[in-house]
Amino acid sequence: MMNRDTFKIIENYMILCMGDSAHDKDHIYRVLYNAMDIAATEQNVDYDVLICACLLHDIGRKEQLENSKLCHAMVGGEKAYQFLVENSFDTAFADKVKHCIQTHRYRQYNPPQSLEAKILFDSDKIDATGTLGIARTLFYKGTVGEPLYSLLPDGRVSDGTTDENPSFFQEYKYKLEKLYDRFYTARGNEIAKERRQTAVSFYADMLREVSDTYNQGMELLDETLEEV
Repeated sequence: MMNRDTFKIIENYMILCMGDSAHDKDHIYRVLYNAMDIAATEQNVDYDVLICACLLHDIGRKEQLENSKLCHAMVGGEKAYQFLVENSFDTAFADKVKHCIQTHRYRQYNPPQSLEAKILFDSDKIDATGTLGIARTLFYKGTVGEPLYSLLPDGRVSDGTTDENPSFFQEYKYKLEKLYDRFYTARGNEIAKERRQTAVSFYADMLREVSDTYNQGMELLDETLEEV
């Protein structure tokens, strides 16, 4: 059974591994608390596996940040397994935690299978919904030096739908907008739906503001230059 001493051992290792500001220890705690909320509505949850997986699900972020070809979920799963085995946890338990971590990422392949993996997946995705998800995405984009938006060939602002180059608008259309149909649990889906409109409104308002600035400004600049 997970007790406070065991929790602290796992928590301390998590803290040592964290370095990404958008995926910091506060993100970990929010995911853990989301998971507790969801788990309370489910039956036969293995809380030991769930709590451990939530704490360790992003410990591979540093490796991915240093090498973009690496998947933090796959790296993190392996690191978690090794850590748990080295600290006398049962290999079967370590395997269950590893599965949760390696299937928590937003991808079509390798979906979560166990109930605990599905809860972790939903809990992590909830933290990418609503205004909190917007804020975290902007934080991350700034950290890696990516822009808010891209421009179309005519110089106007792209809404991100067909963009290939990374930006906040591209991330919103590619990922954030589509999150709300990807939840496995009823409670996770409920929480996400409650947050959805704030994200939609933020994106729409930001797109309108920057588009108006470009459209009006470009027209006025053209008129001024023609007059000169």
